[in-house]
Amino acid sequence: MEMITSLQNAKVKRWASYQKKKDRDKDGRFLVEGEHLIEEAARAGILETVITDDPALLKDDHGVVVTPAIMHKLSMNVSSVHLIGVCRKIKEASVFGSRILILDGVQDPGNLGTLIRTAVSFSFDCVVVSKDTVDLYNDKTIRSTQGAMFHIPVMRCDLFETITALQKEGVMCIATSLEESKTMKEIPSCERMAFVLGNEGQGVHPEIQSLCDERVRIEMHGFESLNVAVAGGIIMYSYRKD
Repeated sequence: MEMITSLQNAKVKRWASYQKKKDRDKDGRFLVEGEHLIEEAARAGILETVITDDPALLKDDHGVVVTPAIMHKLSMNVSSVHLIGVCRKIKEASVFGSRILILDGVQDPGNLGTLIRTAVSFSFDCVVVSKDTVDLYNDKTIRSTQGAMFHIPVMRCDLFETITALQKEGVMCIATSLEESKTMKEIPSCERMAFVLGNEGQGVHPEIQSLCDERVRIEMHGFESLNVAVAGGIIMYSYRKD
């Protein structure tokens, strides 16, 4: 069991740097906080190191014990955290499957995390995010997924190229839109489907909408639109695989 007491320790400085996207990208590493996320990361085979300020919390001797001051430096949580995991970034898959969620410019990490968690819950095969969607390894995104992100492929791609490729493979691509769209009742489920949800303020880019095979809207009363995570949940539940 390794023990570190100095805030100036090289490992501590490197771990702390993973609070920044550029350093996460550079090293291909990120941090998770709390027992549940650490267990999920271990299940996915991406957990490298467990850090704690309480040796009694370690399940074996393969961990690093640090001071409360170091835990405070590493944690992004406002409340006290006693377990932090260092993880390898997940290798992106290249197989899409038959139910695909596509996110065009989603900016809120809580929305991204909730959508990923919902995709896992309703047996979607993968999530595709545009290059301008918020970082998957943002601390708030990770916490919002509750570990679901470790159990579904998430790919960051050029959406024009990806949608075109999906269509060539026979996947029906459907964009959410309030204009010139059909209700969900008017678009029956089929074998392979991809659904595009857009930015919280602007929705799906018009160019992406034009590229898709169909446009869909959720019928509702009193309001024109829903939060993107709520809308995604309704759509994914409605078109989940049998």
